[in-house]
Amino acid sequence: MPQWDFLNFLATCARRYSNFHLAMEAEVTGLLTEGDRITGVQAKTPDGSLVVEADLVVGADGRHSIVREQARLPRKEFGVPIDVFWLRLSKKPSDPVTTLGRIAAGAIFVTLDRGDYWQCAFVIPKGSAEAARQAGLEGFRRLVLRVAPEFADRVAELTDWDQIKLLTVTVDRLEKWCRPGLLCIGDCAHAMSPIGGVGINLAVQDAVAAANILVSPLRNGVPSLAELEKIQKRRTLPTYLTQKLQMIVQDRVMTRVLALKRDPKPPFAVRLLNRFAFLQRIPARVVGIGFRPEHVRTPERITPG
Repeated sequence: MPQWDFLNFLATCARRYSNFHLAMEAEVTGLLTEGDRITGVQAKTPDGSLVVEADLVVGADGRHSIVREQARLPRKEFGVPIDVFWLRLSKKPSDPVTTLGRIAAGAIFVTLDRGDYWQCAFVIPKGSAEAARQAGLEGFRRLVLRVAPEFADRVAELTDWDQIKLLTVTVDRLEKWCRPGLLCIGDCAHAMSPIGGVGINLAVQDAVAAANILVSPLRNGVPSLAELEKIQKRRTLPTYLTQKLQMIVQDRVMTRVLALKRDPKPPFAVRLLNRFAFLQRIPARVVGIGFRPEHVRTPERITPG
């Protein structure tokens, strides 16, 4: 399910609860504090400024999080050798329905099925975006065709660089995910590489783990810092392992492919997976489920009226 459809699904379900309120186009600009405790947020909306007081603020505002910046939580950043151009190409009924990754000398191209179009990721060396733009759109279209010639009838759809968005890839991890009154989850706590598209998976798993651990403390009052720290403790290992795997792929596969001058042979691991289909379950499980899957285990589920 595309991320935006999933968010719409969550909002639709949550609206069944009378105490749920969703503020659209509301951008957090700062945190409210009382001593060392976070007590809410300030935001700007089309209707003016907004102040929300809360027993617990959950920072889920992504890799460029205002929440974690304002909270001054320490983080570690890891070097990343790639950036990504995101673009769309139309889809035809005759196209395959699976997610595909293609490699050629100096190029990596991934297509994600979004129903009526392909969401495409063109991997480039870190910092090379401006050089690609200087070479012009026609040069970029030729790069796409070299690695994905089946799109020869569609690359002409790319008529402006505004259609091609740069994702500056970062991989980082907060050393502390929380402080009194505040918990960070998802990319706010640990920005992931786009490899495997697992960022949303880990974010949802963080949220489920947080719900399981905090349901009783929230019913009884305000969660303590020790209770918030339990979430980081549970989610640190799968976060570390996933990022470690992503960085191995970046350093040992992607960097080498982008530096090649002639088309590479498939790596031994890829040839092995192609020969023995049952082995494909291993990477599929790691990408789709992760190292520590989470399930809702709250004491009870209340059906709204």
